[in-house]
Amino acid sequence: MAVATARYLVSLQQRWNAWFIRGVDHDAVLRHITEDSGWSGRYAFLIVISAAISLLGLLMPSVAVLIGAMLLSPLMMPIIGLGFGIATVDPREMRRSATALVAGSVIAVALSVLFVSLSPIQTITSEIAGRTRPTLFDLLVALLSAVAGAYALIRGRGGTVVGVAIAIALMPPLVVVGFGIATLNWTVFAGALLLFLTNAITIALTAAMVARVYGFGSHLSPQHTGWQLVLFIVAVGLLSLPLGSALRQIAFESVARRQVRETISERFANPSRLSQLEIDYSTDPIRIRAVVLTPTLDAKADAILAADLRKRLARPIDVHVDQVRVSPDGGSVEAAQIAQASRATGPTDSERQQHAVADLALIAGVDQAAVTIDSVNQRLSATAAPLPGLPLAGYRALETRAARATAKWSVTLAPPANAPLPAVAVVEGVVDGGMLDTAAWASDRLKRPLLVDGGTFAQRRAVAEGIASRGGAARTGVPGGRLRLRWDEPTVIARTD
Repeated sequence: MAVATARYLVSLQQRWNAWFIRGVDHDAVLRHITEDSGWSGRYAFLIVISAAISLLGLLMPSVAVLIGAMLLSPLMMPIIGLGFGIATVDPREMRRSATALVAGSVIAVALSVLFVSLSPIQTITSEIAGRTRPTLFDLLVALLSAVAGAYALIRGRGGTVVGVAIAIALMPPLVVVGFGIATLNWTVFAGALLLFLTNAITIALTAAMVARVYGFGSHLSPQHTGWQLVLFIVAVGLLSLPLGSALRQIAFESVARRQVRETISERFANPSRLSQLEIDYSTDPIRIRAVVLTPTLDAKADAILAADLRKRLARPIDVHVDQVRVSPDGGSVEAAQIAQASRATGPTDSERQQHAVADLALIAGVDQAAVTIDSVNQRLSATAAPLPGLPLAGYRALETRAARATAKWSVTLAPPANAPLPAVAVVEGVVDGGMLDTAAWASDRLKRPLLVDGGTFAQRRAVAEGIASRGGAARTGVPGGRLRLRWDEPTVIARTD
């Protein structure tokens, strides 16, 4: 039996050599890889260009621009060269390829740090965020892409390498690493670095395995082959641990969000509507904040929802639902009152002040302790809690409703510092007065001046003067592009009332 098995294996190897390996020009393939896997002026130039294009594509964000950067990036060949060096146990080729890979990576990260530090835009876009949470799927993509890339090089299928470059996308993760360093965001830095290392290590070791299958390193002993196989299995296994954990977390978050929405919707039947939902999975317990528009307030909602979600998700849960009472026909908001029976009212000087503070706190979505009281001038002030998707005009409307609800008290309700500024609307050469009113209101409430960018100088000056005439503070900013607003450095703005 053993002899027959050995003969069968020898026959199988001979057939493989005849069908696949005999047609491969090993020397030509190695020469081609050696020419493109080392350091050169062309390599450095393409690193700089592809890194710059990647950064622009990430900040815009633009998938088309990123694809262009992926095609220009020369990082694929040093990694493939490293893999073939491992396959043939060629220390010189491994050293050359590793040097080019490390040098190119350092240049790309350094350029990203420099450009991001100088850029006025340092927002985490969807394309940046998408490269900060690698999963087991990314490892599988790198593995399959490496098989295709190594096969294309061995078989002379140059066109396949283009698709492989797009699939693996080596340069964007490196640029995101630089973005994380420049913005001191270590979560972004660590996630993008893990993605790049996953791609680089998986590609190199998979290319080595494919090269061995196609007869490269045939002079090596079975012991060499065994160590190469162990290296591949151990490296892929170690990478699979954090990537598998990240995949499980993403799957949990997807299921949890659906279950949270279903649970809240079941508690508040029609015609109630879930308006906003925020879930912070990084906290313990998981923090859930929601806004529900409902004609009937439910004082026990938070406790019941928390108990139900703890059973469904098997995790500690902290739930708070802001219930905004609306008319049964779905009309305008009558009052922003939160049903939270467990909240205790702190001691105050008078019942009127107590009710006024409570009303403002409820409308602003903050604790009563966050409301500033000026008893002498009968003035209350607070900063509204962030409500995702609510524009500045919405926060201004909240202040108006709070003023009506607090009777004889004067109310100042500032919007959150990160609330998006309104777009500058110009119709037939005339700037929208409502936009100017809202921008001036936000500038006055936050005590921060605005900068007017884009358009012509006359347009920028007209918008800035319009904001200033309405009680805000603004000045002209940089030219280029459409008219837009952004915050200037904080300063003291004198009140006009």
